[in-house]
Amino acid sequence: MSAPFEERSGVVPCGTPWGQWYQTLEEVFIEVQVPPGTRAQDIQCGLQSRHVALAVGGREILKGKLFDSTIADEGTWTLEDRKMVRIVLTKTKRDAANCWTSLLESEYAPDPWVQDQMQRKLTLERFQKENPGFDFSGAEISGNYTKGGPDFSNLEK
Repeated sequence: MSAPFEERSGVVPCGTPWGQWYQTLEEVFIEVQVPPGTRAQDIQCGLQSRHVALAVGGREILKGKLFDSTIADEGTWTLEDRKMVRIVLTKTKRDAANCWTSLLESEYAPDPWVQDQMQRKLTLERFQKENPGFDFSGAEISGNYTKGGPDFSNLEK
């Protein structure tokens, strides 16, 4: 497979006043629109295991306790085309059952339909990881997929 699962299958974003966020089995991506021409030195970004803070030009954009824990020293941020800040956080718990229901503990929750689509996407990504010879990027899923879908790991092969 040449491209990561999310590149082949697309992402399920949750829109916010400042941009959007989305997730994969292993990571959470935060995309913040900033004024065109923003320079890296205008950005203050603090990433900790359970907290994120982003200010641009001294104006706070995003700050709070994350929905779940991340690996602090693997978090990164980049300024893209001087108009968007992309933050990438690595989840501590990396499985389909760990579908974040909001970015922060009490803010930026997707609507029920988007949340459902996020869970479907993570379940398909889990199937892809468990069955690398198959391509699940265009698959549809129905039935029991909440909390990552059924667990077949204890079945005899």
